Amino acid sequence: MKFFKEFKEFAVKGNMMDMAIGIIVGAAFNKVIDVLVKKVFMPPLSLMTNGLNYQDKKYVIRDAISNSNGEITVQEVAIEYGVLFETFLDFIIIGLTVFLVVKGMNRLRDKAQDPKNEIVATPKDIELLSHLTELMEEQNALLRNK
Repeated sequence: MKFFKEFKEFAVKGNMMDMAIGIIVGAAFNKVIDVLVKKVFMPPLSLMTNGLNYQDKKYVIRDAISNSNGEITVQEVAIEYGVLFETFLDFIIIGLTVFLVVKGMNRLRDKAQDPKNEIVATPKDIELLSHLTELMEEQNALLRNK
């Protein structure tokens, strides 16, 4: 029963909706990055390497075995390092994009939390804490002078 109560609190607080939105946006973002790598970055890279298609690159451990009719009886065993290369490229692009987004969000948050910044509205709690800090510093200076 405690589990359901905790789940209800989790869902009501909005965390579940935030997670759902994040997962949906993340899935869409993954599709964009996949197309970006396969259709934008890989063709020029392939052109620079005389038409080398990285997705088809592999190291064959055991060749496929065919019977007399030409049907494959034993499948090929291979390490497909070209797909791994594309996946690493996906990872680097996603990591760089997330880094830039987080860096931008942190810059906006820092501006919003700076009470001396007149351009961006500071949240009330930060503003009140800033005033309390200033008052305490004034009080301490007065006490030192006595």
